[in-house]
Amino acid sequence: MSFPFLNTIVAQLWPNINIAASNMIKEIADPMFKSMLPAPLSTLHFTKVDLGTVPIKFSHAVATRTERDGIKLDLNLDWEGNSDMELDGEMIPALIGAAQISFVNPPSLKLDFTGAANIADLGVIHSSVCQVLLTIINGMATLPNRYLVPIDAHNDYFNTYLYPLGILRITVEKAWGFAEEAKSGAKKLFSKLTRASPDCYARVEVGAEEAWETKTRNNTTTPVWNEMHDFIVSDVEQCLTIKVMDADVGSDAEVGLAVLLVKEFLAAGGGRQELQLVREGKDTGGKVSVSCEYLTFAGEPDSFSAAEHKGDDGRLCGLATILVAGAFDVQGKREELKPSVIVTWGKQHKFQTAQLAATPGVDINNPTFNQNFRVPLTTDLVGSSSAAESFRIALMNGEQEVGGVDVPFADVVKAPNMVLQSKFDVGGGATVRASIGLRGVRAASMRQSLPARPKQ
Repeated sequence: MSFPFLNTIVAQLWPNINIAASNMIKEIADPMFKSMLPAPLSTLHFTKVDLGTVPIKFSHAVATRTERDGIKLDLNLDWEGNSDMELDGEMIPALIGAAQISFVNPPSLKLDFTGAANIADLGVIHSSVCQVLLTIINGMATLPNRYLVPIDAHNDYFNTYLYPLGILRITVEKAWGFAEEAKSGAKKLFSKLTRASPDCYARVEVGAEEAWETKTRNNTTTPVWNEMHDFIVSDVEQCLTIKVMDADVGSDAEVGLAVLLVKEFLAAGGGRQELQLVREGKDTGGKVSVSCEYLTFAGEPDSFSAAEHKGDDGRLCGLATILVAGAFDVQGKREELKPSVIVTWGKQHKFQTAQLAATPGVDINNPTFNQNFRVPLTTDLVGSSSAAESFRIALMNGEQEVGGVDVPFADVVKAPNMVLQSKFDVGGGATVRASIGLRGVRAASMRQSLPARPKQ
């Protein structure tokens, strides 16, 4: 399916999109350069960002209906632009309520610096700058993160938010066959003289979820791990990436990379998979074996204690999702208000929305936040004292708490489908509209877990 009208609109609005996107890149990237780059590079900042005259294009669109009668669009984003960026030292509104924009998988990024910044093409600098930019992109708009574009002022965020699909339980078993191919020439010679072998660990990622690493197996070309980790899956098109790394002093070297789509795991029925390891696009001759199990989210209280996720190895038994739509009737002078909402549960989990200020177009006495927070749940967490504690929703003005309300965990469990939505009275005449949802997990048939796609 294609949407030529969408590309036409983007092309017409590209000059405006270029200005807005360029300003956003500078405003977000410069502080991150300063805080994330090594000290010699921390003074880098953009003096110019121009995305050029060639607009982005959308292709290979697939539309599916969500559980709440929304529309989910999967599109390829293609851009062969010629941008102009100088370093010193969207989707378009349509007749819908809101749009959420995201990359299903972290995008690949290649930069070519020109002029005085050509020195940035050196490996370590280029890699560092790319990593900062990718961190920004992934943190904003790579699943599970999305960039929300409200179109209808009356759109209900609770109906717009797309919940994760389930949990992929990955066990990284072992790797073999790569021998010394991934080592540099100097390391190969050293290995021949000392008969040393790499110290291997596996780094696993799904989308922009937090990466997980196995333990390191020293001095072996046939590392065996048999270690398990749970990843939350937001879309079956997400990539499972496994990097086998050689731990080394200074920086670790990549032995090989294996990539597989989540839907390919599901279509194969799960179980054990042997994946080819490649490095810089070339087959290393090595393989890594993994096995997986897929668990779907369920809205019944007994799903927290299903046999499939009992154990003391940190496996997940569910997910708590907190949505904060907005606040109402916040008292105070417009110019003095800086509202935000803090949600806490137990001693370890604390989240805060963006702090807003009075600007043109913002109703600061009735601010909209439209933000979500997640707490992965384990059986020990649900069975601990945290489950006896309440979720606390507090309305803030700057650093000062205006008022708050405690929502017992048990009340959420008793709510229909374990989702409690309300305008919570936080005192002083103000309310906070929020949703707290709990989901356990159940084992699912892999092939049946693939969502139906409409014919194109």
